[in-house]
Amino acid sequence: MLAKRIIPCLDVKDGRVVKGIQFEQLKDAGDPVELAKMYDRHGADELVFLDISASKEGRETMIDVVRSVASQLAIPFTVGGGIRTLEDMKRILRSGADKVSLNTAAVLNPELIQKGAAYFGNQCIVVAIDAKWDEEKGTWFVHTHGGNVRTELDVLTWAKRAVSLGAGEILLTSMDTDGGKKGYDVALTRVVSEVVHVPVIASGGAGSIEDFYTVFTEGKADAALAASIFHYRETSIEAVKTFLVGKGVPVRELGIHRRERAL
Repeated sequence: MLAKRIIPCLDVKDGRVVKGIQFEQLKDAGDPVELAKMYDRHGADELVFLDISASKEGRETMIDVVRSVASQLAIPFTVGGGIRTLEDMKRILRSGADKVSLNTAAVLNPELIQKGAAYFGNQCIVVAIDAKWDEEKGTWFVHTHGGNVRTELDVLTWAKRAVSLGAGEILLTSMDTDGGKKGYDVALTRVVSEVVHVPVIASGGAGSIEDFYTVFTEGKADAALAASIFHYRETSIEAVKTFLVGKGVPVRELGIHRRERAL
């Protein structure tokens, strides 16, 4: 079994890290540069930066903030939000990111995944999927524009297509569990992990150390993303890794990470 990754997430709005519940009720969680420094020092395997209002507002990602965060990191760094063209990807990667995360733009223009993978390599392209359960239809549907727009795309169908177009990873967020701190959506994570051959990063709902163990074992996730539980010091990355090792789950050792730059 490959080592599981623990990935803090910086949801950024107006230059500040925020966190909400099911993509709403946003509260300030700190300065992105200071949090990045802390996570790099405390053993995060990677860091994800999402400009959560860029697509909704129709603007580009905050390059200056990305550059400042990247300057503090020695671990792989993924950036998403407002990336709509190949030129946008180049700009983000040149600002210090190692991977780009595509969400709304990939749904609106699936060719963008293909173009990015062909130019930078599959390992640089993360397709983020915001999923919400539809009780009537009995499945999950893809949402875009920061979770504000529901599409008619079935999550499993879209995940498989994204990978076929060149996505090297799937960042899967459950809108139903996001911010609830009651655990990841294990059922969603498991079914997506079973239909794609690339790593799946589980996101949305981490509230305890045990939740990481559950999503790795029952959900079959390759990595787990978390925000509130780390931002508000409810636990630490080191504590999570120590717990997982005790349960027999392989994780990367602290302090051995190196960045492999895309450009």
